[in-house]
Amino acid sequence: MGLVYYANYLVWFEVGRAEFCRQRGFAYRDFEQENGAYLAVAEAQCSYHTPARYDDLLVIRTRVDQFRKRTVRFAYEIVRKEPETLLASGSTLHVVLDSHGRPKSFPTAYRGYFR
Repeated sequence: MGLVYYANYLVWFEVGRAEFCRQRGFAYRDFEQENGAYLAVAEAQCSYHTPARYDDLLVIRTRVDQFRKRTVRFAYEIVRKEPETLLASGSTLHVVLDSHGRPKSFPTAYRGYFR
């Protein structure tokens, strides 16, 4: 059909989130290693507005929508670059977990990256 598979949008959310963090000096790998903490996806939501087609150039807009003691919610827009068209929007909610899978608070040193 020439359309992008629907689950790819969630992968693009992850790419947008990783780049958002990287641009702010937050390396997820370091977060895990230094704190024994993990950001687990607790919820994902995606609204599809119009389909992406293969070879479309896409822009992934990512922002922090909500930050709390143990959770962070990212919001996303996936936009076709030319002509600029909103393809999908959504969010993911992440909870901070310790190495045993139990919720814990964000380490103090990392809180500023999300505010």
